[in-house]
Amino acid sequence: MSTETTTTNPEAAVVPPPGPASVDSHVPHGHKRLLTRRDRITLGLMAGLPTILHIALVWVTALASIALAFTTWDGIGFDAIQWVGLQNFRELFTQNPQFWPAVQHNIVWFVVLILVPTPLGLFLAVQLDKKIRFSRLYQTAFFLPVVLSMAVIGFVWQLVYNPDTGLINSVIGANTPGHYIDWIGDPDLNLWAILIAASWRHTGYMMILYLAGLKGVDPSLREASSLDGANEWQTFKNVIFPVLRPTNTIVLVVTIIEALRAFDLVYVFNGGAEGTELLSILVTNNIIGESSRIGYGSAIAVVLLVISLVVIVPYLVTTFRKERRS
Repeated sequence: MSTETTTTNPEAAVVPPPGPASVDSHVPHGHKRLLTRRDRITLGLMAGLPTILHIALVWVTALASIALAFTTWDGIGFDAIQWVGLQNFRELFTQNPQFWPAVQHNIVWFVVLILVPTPLGLFLAVQLDKKIRFSRLYQTAFFLPVVLSMAVIGFVWQLVYNPDTGLINSVIGANTPGHYIDWIGDPDLNLWAILIAASWRHTGYMMILYLAGLKGVDPSLREASSLDGANEWQTFKNVIFPVLRPTNTIVLVVTIIEALRAFDLVYVFNGGAEGTELLSILVTNNIIGESSRIGYGSAIAVVLLVISLVVIVPYLVTTFRKERRS
C-alpha cells in the first residue's frame, strides 16, 4: 500500500474561506456604531427643548427682573420703560411702610419652622426608624400634607379657623355672638394661625428628610454604642445626631427657602394683609396688582433674590468642594 504525502502551502492557510465579507480587522472590538441622523435629532430635541425652556423661563426672566428693578414701567408698551437708577430701592427701604414688617415676618416664619416642625419631624423620624408596627401607615399619614398643595391646605385651615363654624372656636366655645375669635382677621393672631398651618405641612417634610438620613446610619455604630453602655438618648446625642450633619445642612437650607418663598398659603388666607405681609406678597401686589408698578415690584424681587443667594451660594460651594474631595 502506497502512502501519499500532501504538501501544505503556508500561504493558503491565511486565505479566508468564501462567504460574506469579513469585518475590517482594523476596527477594535466593542466599537459602538455612530449615531444616525435620526438619533442626533431625537437627542437634540430631548436635551434642547428643556434647555431652551429653562433659559427662557428662569434665566431670561430673572435677568429681566434685575434690569427692570432700575426702571419705572407700568407694563404697557416697552417705550414706557424709564431708567430711574436706585430710586426704587431708596423708596423701598425708606418710604414703604410694609417692607420692613414683611422682612420681619419672613424671619419669624423661618424661626418658627426651624424651632417647631423641624424638631418634631426629627422626633417622628426617630420613632418610625425603630420599625414599630404600622410604621408605613404613620409615614403616609404624616406625609400626606406635603402631597397636598398649599392652596388646598389654606382652604382646609380656613374651615378650621372659621369664627362661626370652625373647629377651634366650636371646641373652646368661642363661636357665640360677642365671643368670636377672628383667627384670620385679627392682626395679632393671623400670622401665628397661618404658621400653625405651615408647620403642619413642614413637619411631614422634615420627617421624610430625617428618616432618609437615619436609614443611612451604619448599624454598627448603634451596636458599638450599646456595648459601651450608652442608653438610647446618649446614643442619639453622641453617635446618631453627629452622623446626620449632611441631613441637617439640607434641612436648614430647605427651611430657609420655604420661609423665603412662602406665598400661596398666606394669599389664600387673607391676601397678605392686616399683619401677614411677606416679601413675596409685596412682589405680587406691585407687579400684578391695581397699581402695576413692575419696576418697583422687580426691586423687591431682587432683594428677595439677594437674600436667597446669600443662603444658597455657600451651600453649593460646600457641596461642590465635598464632591471634588471625594
